[in-house]
Amino acid sequence: MPPKVAAIIPARYASTRLPGKPLADINGLPMVWRVYLQAEKSGLVDEVWVATDDERVYNAVSSLGGKVIMTSPDHPSGTDRLAEAARSIIADIYVNVQGDEPMIPHEMIDEAVAPLLDDPGLNMSTAATVITDPDEISDPAVVKVVLDEKGCALYFSRSPIPFHRDSWGGPFYITGGSCLKHIGIYAYRREFLFKYAGLEPTVLERLEKLEQLRALGHGERIKVVITRRESIGVDTPADLDRVRRLLAQKEDPE
Repeated sequence: MPPKVAAIIPARYASTRLPGKPLADINGLPMVWRVYLQAEKSGLVDEVWVATDDERVYNAVSSLGGKVIMTSPDHPSGTDRLAEAARSIIADIYVNVQGDEPMIPHEMIDEAVAPLLDDPGLNMSTAATVITDPDEISDPAVVKVVLDEKGCALYFSRSPIPFHRDSWGGPFYITGGSCLKHIGIYAYRREFLFKYAGLEPTVLERLEKLEQLRALGHGERIKVVITRRESIGVDTPADLDRVRRLLAQKEDPE
């Protein structure tokens, strides 16, 4: 029997820059539901859930016929919320799909899950894409990742990595030939997810404010899939307006 895969969408109601973000209206549908519909299209995901800390999100997803579970409001990260939900949602592999990416390609979800299906020795996987916008290389909001020869993460950073001494800032970087942008989608095996959520935060994690460094700091491997697909995160009202326009064009090309 093939491993069962569950996609879980953490949906915390509070947001400093965009209050009530999971329920932000995007052309008639709540943002979290847009994410849910994209995850349902995945060919490798068997079921989709929303994990929330707010009854408004719970009721909105339930009213649309979705699967949703209440979790503690005290979780410091989406992984902790995922781990709590996973104790009630039985699966072999869980994929953490960000609740603020209503246009996430369903193929990207498949790409993130595939390494765990192909290699029983892997416990965690994620995705990255080649940076083509030179401004993103120095943008601390864009997380960069460098890989080993087997395609596993060596390090994640908000700083530009790697630093190409002889070509820094030149055509080599402008064409996106060296820097990889990390995409915040993760897949975990069940037992590893519980282990990961229980690990102590590391010094590098605290410095960079990047939770995935906890896994590396404790000696775990993270397989990184290079994807050509892009997703748009919604963090600000301007992001929300952009997604509304793009989806309107996509759904009504005339």
